[in-house]
Amino acid sequence: TALARRARAFGMTVGYSNRRPVSVALTAELDAEHLSLDELLATSDVVSLHCPYSPETHHLIGRAQLASMRSTAFLINTARGPVVDETALVSALEAGELAGAGLDVFEKEPEVHHGLLDRDDVVLIPHLGSATVETRTAMATLAARNALAILAGQAPVSPIA
Repeated sequence: TALARRARAFGMTVGYSNRRPVSVALTAELDAEHLSLDELLATSDVVSLHCPYSPETHHLIGRAQLASMRSTAFLINTARGPVVDETALVSALEAGELAGAGLDVFEKEPEVHHGLLDRDDVVLIPHLGSATVETRTAMATLAARNALAILAGQAPVSPIA
């Protein structure tokens, strides 16, 4: 949601792919469109990944998905490293099938795929996206609220689906 708001502030059109659409009210507020992953990849200039890692999301973005993206598109992965097949990503970048990538997670952390190093079309940073005082405070507060709810015999505030 925060990224969508920032994207809209820059005049970007927002599309998203999710197992289930967000509320109609939020979709309207963000002027966003729910798309299939295939539609999203084929029509986006920037694809930013924010999904959990699971067997279903392992290599969610692989050779076929990268090939379906525009050659002028950028892929950003701040989700989990193994969501992207880095070997396929390197191949797509080398072939000019993708304009660039930004990664703050890596498939085999702490190692970085050698083909991603020293590239002008790739930005690599350690997983620091949540390293602000405000975010870490919010994370600790949410963890405490979840623990208190469970100890009280209630459902956690933010259950994992």
